[in-house]
Amino acid sequence: MQRNPTATRTSSRLVSKPTTFTVPQSTPYSAHPPYTEAVNPDNPYRSTRQPVLARGGMVATSQPLAAQAGLFVLREGGTAADAAIATAAALTVLEPTSNGIGGDNFALLWHGGELLGLNASGAAPARLTLDALNGQPMPRHGWTPVTIPGAVRGWADLHARAGRLPFARLLEPAIHYARQGYPLSPEVARHWARAAQIYGAVASPQFSEWFKVFMPPGFIPAPGAVWASEAHARTLELMAASGGEDFYTGQTAQRIHDAGQAAGGHLSGDDLAGHASEWVRPISARYGDHEIWELPPNGQGVVALIALGVLDKLELPPGRDDPASLHRQIEAVKLAFADAHRSLGDPRQVEVPVEQWLSEAHQNELRSLIGSSARDPQTDSPGSGGTVYLATADGQGNMVSFIQSNYMGFGSGVVVPGTGVALHNRGHNFSLQAGHPNVLAPGKRPYHTIIPGFLTRQGRPVGPFGVMGGFMQPQGHVQVVLNTLRSGLNPQAALDAPRWQWLGGQRVEVEPELGGEVRSALSARGHQVSVQPERASFGRGQIIWRGEHGVLMGGSESRADGQVAAF
Repeated sequence: MQRNPTATRTSSRLVSKPTTFTVPQSTPYSAHPPYTEAVNPDNPYRSTRQPVLARGGMVATSQPLAAQAGLFVLREGGTAADAAIATAAALTVLEPTSNGIGGDNFALLWHGGELLGLNASGAAPARLTLDALNGQPMPRHGWTPVTIPGAVRGWADLHARAGRLPFARLLEPAIHYARQGYPLSPEVARHWARAAQIYGAVASPQFSEWFKVFMPPGFIPAPGAVWASEAHARTLELMAASGGEDFYTGQTAQRIHDAGQAAGGHLSGDDLAGHASEWVRPISARYGDHEIWELPPNGQGVVALIALGVLDKLELPPGRDDPASLHRQIEAVKLAFADAHRSLGDPRQVEVPVEQWLSEAHQNELRSLIGSSARDPQTDSPGSGGTVYLATADGQGNMVSFIQSNYMGFGSGVVVPGTGVALHNRGHNFSLQAGHPNVLAPGKRPYHTIIPGFLTRQGRPVGPFGVMGGFMQPQGHVQVVLNTLRSGLNPQAALDAPRWQWLGGQRVEVEPELGGEVRSALSARGHQVSVQPERASFGRGQIIWRGEHGVLMGGSESRADGQVAAF
């Protein structure tokens, strides 16, 4: 029996009590100087968090106010899917440095005793062809790399499959923060200031609307600075009233079409109207007695599965930071990326050999290539990107692993006038090499970096996990899974542990906490090791595990601003 959409929790049961999403109001939005002149919100010390435990419901994400938005929905009687949508919508306002209404998303959903996959990524517009580029490389910014945004359709489809509360209810927190404003958290402020510097250095008129929306007069993107966007709030209201349809066939779609045509872009109203998400069958690999689940291509989750499959039957020394173990992990990741870079594309248009990649024969072949010295895998170097990841769980056993992205920070730098919508630049990840499986073509989805993960044990759900950050993501998945299953770390510790990142060739970056002896030992094996003190470059993750008696245990990335919210 469905719960009342406006129910609230008492000590023993849910009773009807209409509420609205509100927070105490102090001062309305204004572009006042941030408070950091008096108090610096950045912590100069490495903080230590404990995992959070609860039974009623849980949300883990990279921005505290967004986590609270999801918790609000759970306490109203919403499902894990409802909470994921509310959190994702709020993040388009609260962390626009990494995602937005004009981006894509993917989800793994444990619902009704089975794991379901949702691919809500968009394809290249009908008019975006190799010929349209006139032999030029794909630009990072502007209208050319804009593919069809799938995020809003993803929210609507996830809600139709597993939601309980009215769709409009889920967008209330996002609308509130867009209209009333909120103070920037430290990591968001840092990435915001970096984007302003990049776009300002380019000094192109294509960024004029971005500066109008995200850098209004007097606004300084520093921790504590308050930002709001009435246009963003109005667009979210149109999404709420239409169940998301307005983005694809309504007023918002028309504004996107008109802006694109005026700027000579390729995205049209017909492209938007024809877009659809796809429910897909998740793919998996075993590690010990657990199964690790990812979405199939066009996403790169298969990279993590190939690497973990290879490592499952490799002898790894017991120490988490043992150089011999780290060496083999790095080599397995290189080989997995080499497979993907050669053959990964949109399976609707090209054959992608996922089954062959995950076969025992192929993994034995890859294992045989891992020796005592670092190899150059002779494949493209990974790139970078900007993404948000969130995990949710409700008290009825439903769980969602959800990821959403504008790709490179704010994306293309294009903001549609009058909407507050920043469009992603996912088309930048197409190959321009004729005959390549990932070559640009109309109606084709590009090789996608964002990947939600899920863990089961002998068919029973353990929970959602993910590590955002461009091509760091499968590398982060491998490390978090090994931290959990090999080292027995709880969710918070599994995220806090120091990470490495393969950059291409034999180049590897490590966090300073992987000490000098470990770095020297890796260098002796041929790795070109450098230390990167900027922790955000190693990805930002969230984890929720479900244990006995429905007890949830969550961790939130210490490299980000987020938290675990639970009851």
